[in-house]
Amino acid sequence: MRPVSLPEIRYGATAVRPDWSDLPAAVRTAIVGRLDAPLARATAAGGGFTSAYAGLLETASGARAFVKVAPFGNTASAYAREAFITSELPAGVRAARPLWTLEESGHFVLCLEAVAGRVPDLPWSHPDLESTLVTWRAAATALSRPPAALLAAGLPRLPDLIRDELSWWSEIAAGRVPAPPVPPWALSHLDELATLEQRLPGLAAGAGMLHGDLRIDNVLIDDTGSAWLCDWTWPCLGAPWFDTVTLLVTAWAGGADADRLLDAWEPPDGGVDGALAAMSGYWLVRAAGDPGTASPHASQHHRFSGTQALTWLAARRGWSTSQITS
Repeated sequence: MRPVSLPEIRYGATAVRPDWSDLPAAVRTAIVGRLDAPLARATAAGGGFTSAYAGLLETASGARAFVKVAPFGNTASAYAREAFITSELPAGVRAARPLWTLEESGHFVLCLEAVAGRVPDLPWSHPDLESTLVTWRAAATALSRPPAALLAAGLPRLPDLIRDELSWWSEIAAGRVPAPPVPPWALSHLDELATLEQRLPGLAAGAGMLHGDLRIDNVLIDDTGSAWLCDWTWPCLGAPWFDTVTLLVTAWAGGADADRLLDAWEPPDGGVDGALAAMSGYWLVRAAGDPGTASPHASQHHRFSGTQALTWLAARRGWSTSQITS
């Protein structure tokens, strides 16, 4: 029986964020001014890898809202993009919608509907995983014809993203970047890893809209057991089985029969192996790079995800991994 692998830190506890009291007074005043009553409680979100404020606000009247706040810059631009994207999602997508946005004292604020929920624990429970796949299936169906406003705004195409951002084994094989720390067996298959990711763009093409960052910490399970999909910041156009692969990496790590679950999505021959090759290279190179300042746990997330994607690929292809460690 395959051993269960778990990350060092729970995905619901990866964030290192400012507290509500750390936000500029003018920003806090502006936010409270948009609520229907005085603020009673502010609880920072525990998951995620940005250093910006994100948290649940509860008012004296019992109303709740989820607020993201960032100084003008890259994160603020991402929040503004998320506000636009979520406002255009069709009804079949279970995701929080924006209530309002504002700009104050050099900060951008996004206020979303509050979802009373939790990040799934690892290893995935069967009900949580099943609910998440049901929600993603409904979303993928609703997004098979993307909203016109999002198409008009310009959604990147997954094949282009793969060529430009997810082809690290090819870069390593060509000697343009150093190999990240991996066991010797992985480098013995370097040419095969590069070939798999080079074939992937044509297999992952599609006209539907993907989430683009579908992983366990972008899922919330509400009080009824239903799954919600969060953080719609990086959607793209492609085949929905690709997002399903990225979601199921943590399920495979926890012992689930991820290959059987993927069968229902009808991936093309070579598609899953190509996705696992591309994503493992991306994650492992990120893990070996500059950890940045957003969260000290980002590197372990990338290392864990990359290692699990690579070992899943090895299992699918029958590679010997006697030297592998989790």
